[in-house]
Amino acid sequence: MSELFDNYERQYCEASASLACKCTDAAALQGGEKLKQRAAEIKAGIDAAEALIRKMDLEARNLQPSVRAGILAKLPEYKLDLNNFKGALKRISNGNALHGSIEEDLESGLADTLEVSADQKSRLRGRIERQNQTTDRLRDSQRIMRETEDRGVSILHDLHQQREYLLIGHNKLDTIDNNLVKSRRIIGAMVRRMDRDRWIISLIITLLVLAILVILYFKFVN
Repeated sequence: MSELFDNYERQYCEASASLACKCTDAAALQGGEKLKQRAAEIKAGIDAAEALIRKMDLEARNLQPSVRAGILAKLPEYKLDLNNFKGALKRISNGNALHGSIEEDLESGLADTLEVSADQKSRLRGRIERQNQTTDRLRDSQRIMRETEDRGVSILHDLHQQREYLLIGHNKLDTIDNNLVKSRRIIGAMVRRMDRDRWIISLIITLLVLAILVILYFKFVN
């Protein structure tokens, strides 16, 4: 069903219930300015309710055929309801001379209206309860979404900090790796230098030994 039609129907049910109460109040008045004021209020309420019926009719005709027939079937009931209010308004507008007629109207035709209104109010209460439940669920969903969003923002903030820590650690590892490369180069150069020095020392020792042998040879031969 159309959400817009439901909105119009809810407004009409509220208007119908308000009109029924005003007509009941008007039946208890004894004429004068209060009765005229009440009649003007009922007239304005009837005009507003009639406008809502036209809106419901237009909205229903724009719906799919599968749901249009069921919705349009409600409108005659609402129009009959409104005609009863119009009849009550005519009697109210005539003043106290037809006060008894107003009471008879309330007891006969308007009684049907009040019965319809009671049924409408019952349906309205059911719809309001369902709407309140839906609203509560939506609020819970929004609250959960806000909490989830807050947790997501917190997690993203933590991940951002961890990323910064990782970047700092990565930079430190790069620095350490560069230092290790330099250290390996220095150690390699030192090892090569030590090998060279060892060969030089070995050569010097060999030359000294040979020199000593040569000296001893010439000493003992002579």
